Amino acid sequence: MRVGRVLAVLFAIALVGAVGGYVYFDRAVETPLDSSASPMELRVPKGATQTKVGRMLQDAGIIADARIWRLYLKLHPEAPSPKAGRHEVSAAMTIPQLIETVAANPIPDDVPLTMVEGWRLVDADAALAAKGLIEPGAYLAAASDPSRFDIPFPAPPKTLEGYLLPETYMVPPGPVDVNLLVQRQLEAFDRRFVKPHADEIAKSGRTLDDLVKLASLLEREEPIPEVRPKVAGVLYNRIDANTPLGVDATSRYTLENWNERRPFLKKLRDPNDPYNTRLKAGLPPTAIGAASLPSLLAALRPEASKYWYYLHDAQRRIHFARTADEHEANRRRYDVW
Repeated sequence: MRVGRVLAVLFAIALVGAVGGYVYFDRAVETPLDSSASPMELRVPKGATQTKVGRMLQDAGIIADARIWRLYLKLHPEAPSPKAGRHEVSAAMTIPQLIETVAANPIPDDVPLTMVEGWRLVDADAALAAKGLIEPGAYLAAASDPSRFDIPFPAPPKTLEGYLLPETYMVPPGPVDVNLLVQRQLEAFDRRFVKPHADEIAKSGRTLDDLVKLASLLEREEPIPEVRPKVAGVLYNRIDANTPLGVDATSRYTLENWNERRPFLKKLRDPNDPYNTRLKAGLPPTAIGAASLPSLLAALRPEASKYWYYLHDAQRRIHFARTADEHEANRRRYDVW
């Protein structure tokens, strides 16, 4: 009688332990280690087994215990094998989700693609086409149709000139998806300029479009980023007084070749050219190229001054003047005509 009771108690304890163990296992499998964790990259080496991947995930802090990982795989022999390469994983994933993730096609080994400050859309298109990354005209066509894209800020209806942030983007090797590239540039512009400076932009008294246009002029006018806020102050003095800006770079914007001298001189004399800021007051109809973040911030944060003029000498050093007479004196002094 007493032996029977002992066996019953032992059986009950074993049953409770088994149930508890199952509950623990099930919870460990189906509950992420950290539901708020950010994604990270896991590189699975060639020939790696699921057991090795489990150890890697534990070492990376993605799962708590690689033994749970191995036990789950023993109970699910049909689970797919891992694929070598880079995979985006997270401690916010469950073990079944992680198994599916590392068995999926890996992330391509991206290569850098640099979009250069100051490039016009036509320049960017030509550079991408010359590298064999796009069909000629594809990037320009995409950027000339803003309706194709999800744009979280006010943008012109006919062109994204100036709104595509120039920086280095990591892209898959081979041909470039122009729609994806333009969307990423728009998102970078929003993430790095519009969102973090939204209050400042609203209080500036300038529209986002005006800021973009002026920033594109600054990109071409002044090579030293630290000087651009002072140049911005000069240009705003002229804009607010409805005086022509006199920024010759705007007259180059529509030229096939930016540095063509004879067509450029002709443009400077053309009163019907909407980009002629020698003869027309105000900003040009569009931005004249891709503005970097320093130029955008300079347009947003101009340095107030009494200067109305500036010029660059042969060494590209800038010289400011308050009056037309001072400006002419600088021309003579630095032999700039």
